[in-house]
Amino acid sequence: MGTTPQTGETGKQLALTALRKAIGAGDMVPGQRLVEAELAELFGVTRASVRAALLELTAAGLVERVPNRGARVRLVTVPEAVAITECRMVLEGLCAAKAAELGTDEQIAELISLGEAMRRAVADGEPMKYSALNRDLHARVREIAAQPVASELLDRLQGQLVRHRFRLALRAGRPAKSLSEHLAIIAAIADRDPAGAEAAARAHLRSVIDALEESDG
Repeated sequence: MGTTPQTGETGKQLALTALRKAIGAGDMVPGQRLVEAELAELFGVTRASVRAALLELTAAGLVERVPNRGARVRLVTVPEAVAITECRMVLEGLCAAKAAELGTDEQIAELISLGEAMRRAVADGEPMKYSALNRDLHARVREIAAQPVASELLDRLQGQLVRHRFRLALRAGRPAKSLSEHLAIIAAIADRDPAGAEAAARAHLRSVIDALEESDG
């Protein structure tokens, strides 16, 4: 006998996590059909849990529903990814400036520690570890900024970039370039320099846009 499928919120979260990971890693490619019964069996959850997860991913822009065809992985084109990143540039700049204004000594020490961990990940040639620390840093800056509207908007925008973010993380030389940009953001926040922090955050996102456009070549 097989194990009982997970249901309710637990089942939905399991399916959500698995789908985000598979889409980000390229295991599920744009245009691929997402069949509820198959996914339910694959993830060990109920079809209702898969359906709920697909609805959430549709709202986040990762999945699209095609009339009479069901759900499939949505292709986020490079021009779309660039437009999303342009919006992120404004919001991340705002959050960095707020963090420079509001950050406590303890919070700034935490950011500096994250920066050191990112430096080690690059030195050790661990791009996926670096990518995870990168996400942690952006999330921590947003928390320190205490700007919930910007944070919620960024969550929605970043969800659509999961596949592009994964590809950039694995590009040779990208983590090393990105590292200096992130350290500049941390340094400006540590200096309590809102204008400098905003400029550093915008410069980093401009660099991401350049990398996205190169990937379209």
